Amino acid sequence: MHLRFYNHERILGSGPNATVVYAVERRGSTSGAGFGNIIVYDNLLRLGVETDSPIIGRNQGMGVGSSLAENSGLTNCQLVFTAGKYNGSSLAVQGLFPVAPLETVFERAITGGTGRFRLARGYLLTTEVRSTSTTLTGQLDAYITFREVHIPTKYIG
Repeated sequence: MHLRFYNHERILGSGPNATVVYAVERRGSTSGAGFGNIIVYDNLLRLGVETDSPIIGRNQGMGVGSSLAENSGLTNCQLVFTAGKYNGSSLAVQGLFPVAPLETVFERAITGGTGRFRLARGYLLTTEVRSTSTTLTGQLDAYITFREVHIPTKYIG
């Protein structure tokens, strides 16, 4: 299965509405990925690139600056679906997130899932497609194999 959606985040330094914050900042870095830094995030997942497109879930996780060259960090996150066919389900994602120019495509592993995505495996391709001084928007393409399970309507994943 292929799913496409968009990660909308308010980046570091954008005030109280930021969806990305430092939990620990061992070293200053213009990218936020300084070696030893820990970043926590709770970003919106939307159907489209526009900020008024429908919200389908959240990207909740953390990143650790794991490169001495400050060009990547290790991320561990859950893509939690809160609307549509996959409401109440989630995908677990893990891998390196490079500091790279817009339009760079990088891959992370889908290592599991809940709800309708039980036993999920696959990969997530991410392309940062829009950047402003306060926001960053990424296109997420999930390629997933899983055993689809019927979930009761009151199920909470």
